[in-house]
Amino acid sequence: MKAQTHRRPLRTLIQFQIAATVALLFVGFAGRAAAEPPPAQASADAIAALKTYLATPGAHAALGDQTFASIALTREDAKAAAALLWDDHAKRLREDRAAELKARVLTDGKLEMPFWYKVFGDKPKTGRSLFISMHGGGNAAKAVNDSQYENQKRLYQPAEGVYLAPRAPTNTWNLWHEAHIDRLYDRLIQDLIVLEDVDPNRVYIMGYSAGGDGVYQLAPRMADRLAAASMMAGHPNDASPLGLRNLPFAIHVGALDGGYNRNKVAAEWGVKLDALQKANPAGYVHVAKLHAGKSHWMDREDAEAVPWMAQYTRDPAPKHVVWKQSSVVHSRFYWLAVPADRAKAGAEVYADIEGQTITVKVKDVDRLMIRLDDRLVDPDKAVVVRIGDREIYNQVAPRTLRILAATVTEYGDPFSMFTSEIDVKIDAGK
Repeated sequence: MKAQTHRRPLRTLIQFQIAATVALLFVGFAGRAAAEPPPAQASADAIAALKTYLATPGAHAALGDQTFASIALTREDAKAAAALLWDDHAKRLREDRAAELKARVLTDGKLEMPFWYKVFGDKPKTGRSLFISMHGGGNAAKAVNDSQYENQKRLYQPAEGVYLAPRAPTNTWNLWHEAHIDRLYDRLIQDLIVLEDVDPNRVYIMGYSAGGDGVYQLAPRMADRLAAASMMAGHPNDASPLGLRNLPFAIHVGALDGGYNRNKVAAEWGVKLDALQKANPAGYVHVAKLHAGKSHWMDREDAEAVPWMAQYTRDPAPKHVVWKQSSVVHSRFYWLAVPADRAKAGAEVYADIEGQTITVKVKDVDRLMIRLDDRLVDPDKAVVVRIGDREIYNQVAPRTLRILAATVTEYGDPFSMFTSEIDVKIDAGK
């Protein structure tokens, strides 16, 4: 009986695949430039096929390759599909990740990142806040970094939320901004969204000394995962503030903290952020504070950063994005993406949406994927993409299951799922 139970959904799925193929050929959605909604029946059939597919054991990995995944969806069916895909993702993550959260340790290859956390306050309806707090130390003996880790556990206390202190996987000078940290934090955030009911729009990072070095580096390159960030007593090294356009950022340094010129560099970053905010009045929210009479230890005056961060909630789909790749490259930032093998250190993308028009400026980018949904444009109407004075796209960007499925697995975040994608090639130097 078990074998028969599996065969019936597969036969049904094949029927849906045939119907979807016919509908796809009939609709010809890729070339639709007219402001017309997708055919409702084809859209409904795609959702029915999705339900059958998700009920088929072991089928998830190839969802994007299914014919029904490319059928244009109506607005309401896209919402239903997003809910189905998120519920499926969360169910599988609960099964796969519960053990590592219980063990309080994440692995990346041969590296391990232990972590400790404590929950404060009552859980809001939208879920708990998450504060990731990075210890100091760095290029020192293991015992020194272990001691700093223990200190970080009790250094701050939010009024509400999960306060989490990780122990760096290495004892190097750059212990909080090596490439594995981005991967580990991505996984950590995904775990806590599902397993501790963390609100994806209320995730914060902070760090002291070497941990502050990490905040300078991580905040711009992971800004799309965060609601705010606070840097305490660190140094930016080669970091750039450009990516902080949509991320409130606080700097707290002792006015007498002359080690590595931390006080001088903090003031310089404050000036840089002032200039960026002046040019972008709706962005680059920041505080840069030099604590009078304080050296490297600020006697906990920097704790004011915790309630300051807590007042901010992430916008996961801002209409104005500045993406500056650091020495650790990413393949996605908010609703922009590049092929992983084409991500380049130092590359820049400036993207703005006004109505149905997307204006893009790039540096060292030859291919760009623009992810969209109803928060950003009306996918039932033609979308225009302009690079400089050139119009390179002017047609409908349909909602599909393929893009929803791809984006839910990328971030494991229901608010970072998108329904449409425009894949554009950019001439070198443009």
